Amino acid sequence: MQPYFILDENAQYYECGFSCDNAIVVRVEDTRFFITDSRYTLEAKQFCNKHTEVIDSNDFIQSLLGIVSRLSLKQIIFNPQELNVAMYEKILSSLSAIKCELISKPNFHQQLRIYKSEKEIALIAISQKLNKKAFKAFAKYVSKILKQTPNEKELHYQAKQILSNFGRYDLSFDPIVGINENGAKPHALPSTKCILKKNDILLFDAGVKYKRYCSDMTRTAAVGKDIHFGKEQKFKNKLHSKIYDIVLKAQEKAISKARSGMSGKEIDALARAEIEKSGYGKYFVHSTGHGVGLDIHELPRISRLSEDRIEDNMVFSIEPGIYLPNEFGVRIEDLVVMKNGRAEIL
Repeated sequence: MQPYFILDENAQYYECGFSCDNAIVVRVEDTRFFITDSRYTLEAKQFCNKHTEVIDSNDFIQSLLGIVSRLSLKQIIFNPQELNVAMYEKILSSLSAIKCELISKPNFHQQLRIYKSEKEIALIAISQKLNKKAFKAFAKYVSKILKQTPNEKELHYQAKQILSNFGRYDLSFDPIVGINENGAKPHALPSTKCILKKNDILLFDAGVKYKRYCSDMTRTAAVGKDIHFGKEQKFKNKLHSKIYDIVLKAQEKAISKARSGMSGKEIDALARAEIEKSGYGKYFVHSTGHGVGLDIHELPRISRLSEDRIEDNMVFSIEPGIYLPNEFGVRIEDLVVMKNGRAEIL
């Protein structure tokens, strides 16, 4: 393994068991160096793994150079997506002066994390279990206040409280609550103008974190007296029902037919072909899925262009959707792990 340095907090945590918003982690073989300032030094020494040396620094680049010089490194890898131009130029100039080559490898650390350990898979599964529990609690809340005709902003606020268990858990991302036409925007922002009423269609996309590992799920529900986020939905509106059934069939096909050894684009095609066959292909406007772990969006990519090879112990979402502008949207999402060559829902 070539030496590398990282700034991303999730990558820091993966390497050292601790992270902060101002640090560089350098890895050389099995040793990690956690370079940070005095605000975080005590916590870093307390929480970092035993194989990590914590360095208190007022000049991170000089500390990086010190490690490179001390270990006589000739090359070091970095992720160009983590550096601004000024920092890159300063590091490049400094390393060139001591004859160490700076090698750019975009997103290399996510590539290192693409295969999940059994422990990581278990943590993601717990996270998703907590997420499903929160979905049930949110459905119960929505049913309770439906007569008060809540708007999306109100629902969005309450969803965050329920998902976090009122502060106990961090969220994987800002939840998406889309009523009717706002649900036709895949990443809809909550609006006070969108009011929830009986027989509406509600799209809800959310996730929580458990010990830093993310969950992610989307359900589209028929709004009635006893709203729920199960996959078996009964809509009064015939078009709602038709589109929902197409998306559900596409999702189920992608999950049941996915195999280890396929490329990301082959799995994407399983869902996309089903939607295209129905005549709604142009309304499926995003990828079929994405990897999930410490980051909510990581490798592998399940998209029309993805050459990522899907293998056992990879975790990713399957989330096809159809979005009819100014009418409504349907998306159904689960997380799967590849096990024994097949996709298992977490």
